[in-house]
This record gives sequence, structure tokens and C-alpha cells, in this order.
Amino acid sequence: MDKVSSKLTVYFDDPFWVGVFERVEDRKLSVAKVTFGAEPKDYEVYDFILKHYFSLQFSPAVTTVVKETIRNPKKRQRDVAKQLRNTGIGTKSQQALKLQQEQNKQECKVKRREWKMAEAKRMFELKQQKKKEKHRGR
Repeated sequence: MDKVSSKLTVYFDDPFWVGVFERVEDRKLSVAKVTFGAEPKDYEVYDFILKHYFSLQFSPAVTTVVKETIRNPKKRQRDVAKQLRNTGIGTKSQQALKLQQEQNKQECKVKRREWKMAEAKRMFELKQQKKKEKHRGR
């Protein structure tokens, strides 16, 4: 059975605080981005995770390498401190977010095109109806 791991990175992206949820499942990375606004407190982040984690829209999965090693607790603690000093998100996460953004853009493009065509058809029908009414002498 494969492991599922999640990671949340909260950083300041001027002018807002942003949280990036990374989820690795079956050696595939998917990412969701959340804008918090003002700097969130720890309890606010925890509350957000409890209430909204399952309603997040994760990006399409990107294949990634998963390293499974057992580490010394002191080494893990140093790594956590190092990660807290670093800002930003990993390149795989950025790729996954970019992929999600591109998909959303394509969906909006299709919807917009359909709406424009429907609007043009409606306007054409309206013009035709007005022509008929003029032709009938009303």
C-alpha cells in the first residue's frame, strides 16, 4: 500500500499570505493554492485545514520521485528549521500550479467562446424577427 503525504507551506507573496498544499499520492504530486489575506495564526491555519481541506481543488497530478528513508529525529528537526527559514514553493509544486492555471484558463476560454456564440445567435434571431415585423408592416 502506498503512502499519502501532505505538506502545507505558508509564505508571504506581496500583498497576501499564501498557503500551498502539496499532496503526494501514488508517486504523483498535486497542489492546491489558497490565499489567506492577512497573516494567519497557527490556530486559524489548523481550523482551515479541518474545515476546508476536502473542498480544495488540487491540480492535476505530476509524476515525482518519492524518497523513503528513516531519519534521525534530530536531523528531521534541523530539516524542519531549515525549511522554515526557506521561503517559496518547490519547482514541482510550481509546475503543478501552472498546469492547473492553464487548465482553468482553457475552461474559461471554452465557456467564453460558447457564450459569445450563443449571444451572437440570439442577436441574429432578434434582428431576423425585427426584419419580419417590419416586412409585415407592423
